Amino acid sequence: MSFTIKAGSPEPLGVTLQDDGINVAVYSANAHAIEFCLFDATGCEEVARLRLSERTGDVFHAHFGGIGAGSLYGFRAYGDHAPGEGHRFDPSKLLMDPFALEIDRRFELHHDMFSQKDAFGALLAQDSAHSMPKSRVCESPVLAQRNPASKPWSQTILYEMHVRGFTMLDPDVPQHLRGTFGGLAQPSALKRLTDLGVTAIEIMPAVAWIDERHLKPLRLRNYWGYNPVSFMVPDPVLAPGGWKEVRESIAALHESGIEVILDVVFNHTGEGDAQGPTLSLRGLDNASYYRLQPHDRAHYIDDAGCGNCLALDRPPAIRLVMDSLRAWALYGGVDGFRFDLATALGRRPEGFDAQAPLIAAIEQDPVLRDLKLIAEPWDIGPGGYQVGAFSPRWAEWNDKYRDDMRRFWRGDSHMLGAFATRLAGSSDLFFSKGKPSRGINFITAHDGFTLRDLVGSSLNRVGRGFNHKLNILVSAGSAYFLMHA
Repeated sequence: MSFTIKAGSPEPLGVTLQDDGINVAVYSANAHAIEFCLFDATGCEEVARLRLSERTGDVFHAHFGGIGAGSLYGFRAYGDHAPGEGHRFDPSKLLMDPFALEIDRRFELHHDMFSQKDAFGALLAQDSAHSMPKSRVCESPVLAQRNPASKPWSQTILYEMHVRGFTMLDPDVPQHLRGTFGGLAQPSALKRLTDLGVTAIEIMPAVAWIDERHLKPLRLRNYWGYNPVSFMVPDPVLAPGGWKEVRESIAALHESGIEVILDVVFNHTGEGDAQGPTLSLRGLDNASYYRLQPHDRAHYIDDAGCGNCLALDRPPAIRLVMDSLRAWALYGGVDGFRFDLATALGRRPEGFDAQAPLIAAIEQDPVLRDLKLIAEPWDIGPGGYQVGAFSPRWAEWNDKYRDDMRRFWRGDSHMLGAFATRLAGSSDLFFSKGKPSRGINFITAHDGFTLRDLVGSSLNRVGRGFNHKLNILVSAGSAYFLMHA
């Protein structure tokens, strides 16, 4: 194989298809060199390694002629493997392009994705190429049509769902579409949602994710998807048709009067803790993309409880998050985002800041600023509970509503005042920000029982007829509920 090699451009990041080949640009402040690795059509055989010959600032780049759409690729990064200094370069690990828009298959955890050393402390050259998904060179997806029928917060009723779970057992959905975005667009699925009276669905994470390492020995899988790797790729299991399937399914939901909110996880990645796999950001520039312990940079700050935290106050991670959000808005047509453990978006060394760089960037972005933004306003880090602290631009999950309403239903004493406060919009939490209608009032979510299971014991006491009349209390804020298992 012969390729023409030119300097190329440091923008845009990732691999961009051009008339005469591809432009490749990869951020790494600490790598010594980066290689573009080309694979055959099966994704099994590596057919070429091409070094990114130019560097502009912290971006390695080159233009390769003779490579076209559909080509499969990955990266290898060369540099110091010095965990104590925050560097974990390992060129035996094939790395996913963080800005890829398509991959050839889902992530499956494999032992060769983990960096290992021999008895003398030298890295073992255990190539992960055969087990890693490959990025695919592609044209920019077609832009989605914006939803013209957005509802105000005061009229929004949210329904949290898992794409796979919602349609997997629906006999009216064609077998090949069950468990996918395409299944959501089927008449029976749309009717179930409209019959419920919901105005929006909140889709649990749908970007390409990987199982945590402790699950495989237990013969378990990560079903929910809260362990992301490729933020700009619809997971191949949920969207085998890629961006086209996502876009067309969301358009069908819009036609039925239903908005789509996507649950996104930017507080951590599936690379996990110091013993986790090397899949993408860890291998490209661990010290830049992740928050590391200041006195022991071999270990990660773990405010999410998932092994690592992205450094969301630094330009590289901010750029990745912003481009990812724009991709789902522009190519998928989503109406907004629910940010998992959203305190991480605003955490700075001195504590939470509602105007931290990433939050400010989202609020001013012309693509994102008019979408619905929902914060889960807590994590397990220091000062992690921030209900009511986000700016008026954001809606927030209101766990006080959940807790007080459950206690009232259960019959706890002295709950009438708290019940009234929650039903009236939780002014004690939100009124000082001028946004009593921005509290997301939920009774159940994916972290606990479904609504049916939660009230099951109550139904047995008050009679079966209650089962058909049960609905969530809708107050000055938005209603939020989960009904499917």
